[in-house]
Amino acid sequence: MNRSDVIKNSIVKELSANRDTTQNEAMEKYMKNQFPFYGIKTPERSKLVKKWLKSFTPMTFSERVETAYLLFQEEERECHYAALALLDIDSKQPPEEAIDVYKEFLTSKPWWDTVDSISANLCGSYLLRYSDKLSEITVNWSNSEHMWVRRASLLNQLKFKEKTNEQLLFQTINKLKHEKEFFIEKSIGWILREYSKTAPQTVISFIESTELRPLSQREGLKWMKNKGMYPV
Repeated sequence: MNRSDVIKNSIVKELSANRDTTQNEAMEKYMKNQFPFYGIKTPERSKLVKKWLKSFTPMTFSERVETAYLLFQEEERECHYAALALLDIDSKQPPEEAIDVYKEFLTSKPWWDTVDSISANLCGSYLLRYSDKLSEITVNWSNSEHMWVRRASLLNQLKFKEKTNEQLLFQTINKLKHEKEFFIEKSIGWILREYSKTAPQTVISFIESTELRPLSQREGLKWMKNKGMYPV
């Protein structure tokens, strides 16, 4: 048994030991019964994660990836969250090959919770570090046959603020704006809402001049309406 197996088994054992049967059904319902849950709330899970990271450090990138793959083979969603926590260790200084790993996890037991974390946190940090790859990856992913990868092409700049590649963002939205898919419509609105906090007038001009689906437009204007920057 290699070190990744040992770490995975240790994490699963502790998650199982902290199972809360008073919470798991509500969590499963919130996630539309896509996955079983141990029922561990985020604050408790975060404490466990900090303990694991302290216990298992240092880990090489390959060990973290291998452990994450093993954790994603488990059924319970908390195991998948733990996998992403391990990958997040490298998020500020990821190796160049990390983006291929992140893309693979985007399509591993995908749902909005893990996809959004991978897109905004892991992929976002990667593309800030390797900014020369932003355009190529975003364009390629926006053409993906996999809906969750297309969603990631919209959300990878979610936390970029003033570093947002505005032209690329609007280009990607224009490519995907006609999709009748809730998670694409919602992500367009979400990224526009976040970018409106940095460039409100630019977002207003884009929304008013672009044929967006109603959900995307509504979500994109929400923050500005709440701030009185756009008529309700």
